[in-house]
Amino acid sequence: MKKLPELPVYLYFIIVTIVIIALFPRKHASEYVFEEGKPWKSGLITAPFDFPVYQTQERTDTVTTDSLTASGEVYRYVVTRTDTVEQHIQAGEKIIDRGEIVNAYVGRLLSSMRRIETSKSSTLMRRIGLMTGISILIAGLMACLLLYLAFFRRKIYPKRKDVAFLLLMVALFVIVTELCLRSGFSYIYIIPYAIIPIVIRTFFESRTAQMTHTITVLICSLMVAAPFEFLLMQFIVCAVALYVLKDLTKRSELIRCAIFILATYLVVYMGLLLYRDNDLTQIDWRLILNFGVNFLFILFTYPFIYIIEKIFGYISNVTLVELSDINLPALTELSEKAPGTFQHSLQVSMLGTAAAAKVNANPQLIRTGALYHDLGKMENPAYFTENAMPGNNPHDRLSFEESARVITKHVPDGVKIARHYGIPEAIIKFILTHHGTGKTRYFYNSFKNQHPDEPIDEEAFTYKGVNPDTKETAILMMADAVEASSRSLKEYTEESIRNLVNRIIDGQIAEGLLNNAPLTFQNISAIKNVFVEKLLSVYHSRISYPELNKNQESKV
Repeated sequence: MKKLPELPVYLYFIIVTIVIIALFPRKHASEYVFEEGKPWKSGLITAPFDFPVYQTQERTDTVTTDSLTASGEVYRYVVTRTDTVEQHIQAGEKIIDRGEIVNAYVGRLLSSMRRIETSKSSTLMRRIGLMTGISILIAGLMACLLLYLAFFRRKIYPKRKDVAFLLLMVALFVIVTELCLRSGFSYIYIIPYAIIPIVIRTFFESRTAQMTHTITVLICSLMVAAPFEFLLMQFIVCAVALYVLKDLTKRSELIRCAIFILATYLVVYMGLLLYRDNDLTQIDWRLILNFGVNFLFILFTYPFIYIIEKIFGYISNVTLVELSDINLPALTELSEKAPGTFQHSLQVSMLGTAAAAKVNANPQLIRTGALYHDLGKMENPAYFTENAMPGNNPHDRLSFEESARVITKHVPDGVKIARHYGIPEAIIKFILTHHGTGKTRYFYNSFKNQHPDEPIDEEAFTYKGVNPDTKETAILMMADAVEASSRSLKEYTEESIRNLVNRIIDGQIAEGLLNNAPLTFQNISAIKNVFVEKLLSVYHSRISYPELNKNQESKV
């Protein structure tokens, strides 16, 4: 996604608010929608003002035309409709209550009220008042979302890309609702509002998803004819969606979530029907069909998430699972050109995933990042220990500075290869950060030991990367260094492994490589313990099988 304009975050909210208000319907959703002979589905209605009750009368007049035919005069019949005042209703007088049948007389009362309100709303002052009220309500709701992000989601608020994404979700569904109602399309339950919590939960967390959905449906409720029923359904559906779809990694999970959402719509609708009418025979089958279409639209969340990823540069667990397939071209090439590095990456993946579960990080993100973090070693695989052939060390023919440059070059090489294969930036970040701005300690220390009095070119021994700034990238840095160093141990006891883990990670902390990572001392202690436990299980001692005596072999 191209970089957004460097505007204050609140201006993005103001712009979206203005767009929503500009497209907002200029008329109230009618509260007086009814069918004669059917029960009244809303609450108690009383006259808000004095108004006359009109009765329409029709009179058919016969008019003689001036033209003549062979048979004589031609007659034209004209139907004249006139409105007469039947009676006057006083303010506060009861019109109808919930469950009562709408007869012809009540229908005339409701039609007369609607007619008076329509004429009042056409005046300039009424329109100004209506738009002022709409503006205040929408601005207030958008301010609630702004304050929520500013005070409770301080990691999201400064990031314009994340704020733009959330505002896009709000604006998209509000504008779709506005355009549907403007065009006279009244089947509002076809619109899949449940996509909002599903998509936002995929990239963020549940509370932000719920808050964004709440603000969206509250704005939409100002437009619909039955706001109570609308809000009740949408709030319950949102809760079910967030509970059922905790983590979207497979298509089957989305289908399962869509089925639960459809069932929720049906159950809530039946509950409302029993509450209002106590009669299930009044089921509106058109509304049931709307729920079915809504279900189909929710299934399109899968490609919608893919589009969001491409636009905003996000990465979902669905994509992470797909990228973890070792049969993909990039990983296949890595396993063929640098098999030792590939095995190392698998081990780092195992360590990082186990540690992530202990510190509330994303295990799937670390697993995938670990598989790709050393892609750059494919360019010069023999220069890395895990791929070197015994007795043939290419570094013996190079100076310490040249060796360091070959080693550090695998970071920019990895970025280049990853972009060639279309790997998302969220995974490329692991390539850039798995060494940070650290040094190639082996060659750096070797140079200083052999040339203690000579000046050293620090840049030649320093990785051209970025220090980690997330839990996931920090865990990978630690796991990578620990796994690589563990191969050099002469014995694998708990004491030797623990000393190694402490030395490596404490050294990274002392060097300042983890200063930007959001990890506490408690987190780092838990990560160390996980590494020790996993390395012990990998390098545990195995019993040696006894050889069969030669005498026994001859008998066999």
